Amino acid sequence: MKSEYLIVHKSALPECYEKVVEARELLRRGAAREVSEAVKMVGISRSTFYKYKDLVFTPGESASCRRAIFSMLLSHERGVLGRVLNSLSDMGANVLTIMQNPPMGERANVVISVDISDLDRSIEETVTRLSEMHGVERAGLLDME
Repeated sequence: MKSEYLIVHKSALPECYEKVVEARELLRRGAAREVSEAVKMVGISRSTFYKYKDLVFTPGESASCRRAIFSMLLSHERGVLGRVLNSLSDMGANVLTIMQNPPMGERANVVISVDISDLDRSIEETVTRLSEMHGVERAGLLDME
């Protein structure tokens, strides 16, 4: 494996990693003035915070993430793909490629790669918004770089 990084669902990781991200966010927003205050608020030790603070990030925090690939299962209805593309554009994403399989059983698999440099929300919010659209039966993040 060439990359030093993995995208892992938080359910597979110890809870302390998520708490490090929460503590860093408290500091960033000014809700906590010092590290000792932030770690106390989230329930981790200062040593845990300092050990992982430069190693654990959410996808939206990484400035190097500029492209994302979404996989979707769409209903074979007129306008669904167009609405998905318009929604991505409205969120600040720029569509780079679209790969769509022929519909099978009134559903089509679609993979869309997008430039997320100007995305106005987190990747998680983007996936949620796509998932909730009429005609989108399933949406997920395949990869980011």
